[in-house]
Amino acid sequence: MAGPTTAQRGTGQRKDSPARPPRPRPQGRRLPSRRTLIVSGVLVLLLASGAVWALYGSSWLRAEQVRTTGVDVLTPAEVEAAAAVPIGAPLISVDTDAIAARLRQKLPRIDSVDVVRSWPHGIRLKVTERQPVVLVKKGAKFIEVDAKGVHFATVDKSPGRVPLLELKPDQSAGLRRFGKDRLVREAVRVAGELPGAVAKDTEVVRVTSYDSISLELTRGRTVIWGSGEGGPVKARVLTALMKVAPKAGHFDVSAPTAPAASGS
Repeated sequence: MAGPTTAQRGTGQRKDSPARPPRPRPQGRRLPSRRTLIVSGVLVLLLASGAVWALYGSSWLRAEQVRTTGVDVLTPAEVEAAAAVPIGAPLISVDTDAIAARLRQKLPRIDSVDVVRSWPHGIRLKVTERQPVVLVKKGAKFIEVDAKGVHFATVDKSPGRVPLLELKPDQSAGLRRFGKDRLVREAVRVAGELPGAVAKDTEVVRVTSYDSISLELTRGRTVIWGSGEGGPVKARVLTALMKVAPKAGHFDVSAPTAPAASGS
């Protein structure tokens, strides 16, 4: 009797080899029951409803206090009256953008303001006031002008160490070309770029044309600045010139590459 063929030997199991245990079948994930899903949904709905009620319906999170910081000339009472925060309203519903816009409109002295919710009961008003860099005299009063050229307030007396703007333009083609508003902006630009020590001593910024701006300082000193262009360079040159010639009474930095000092 013939023995098993090669193919039969390859597919057949040897008698002396141990039998392989069957591989375990992977078990699938058990899906949550319908009851579990319903309970979970109800819990989520209850939590959401509770959060909405706490924010809008309860007395826990309502606007009850207003705090103002950053004021100098303005008072907290002025700012808070203009802000008109709806006391008693749900804190989440307070329109902070509307409050900020209302403050800037009613109080031009305010340059910027951040309106912040302070949980659980407060609104904070972080105010930045405009700072005058020049004054424009109008009758017996003074108009304050900031570094952006904004005329933001009229005061009865001059605040300390803010120069007076004298606008005396000549009747030239330059005046027709640039106009008074542009000349005022150039004067503000110059005043804002003065070195700290010079700015404190500046009493008058005089403008006669776009490229003819001069300064009157304390102790009768004068500075020919020229146009408002190249201000930072002129400021550095003027500082160095004053150190070299501390007793000079007249300084010219209109051409910063060729500055001059004279007089005593």
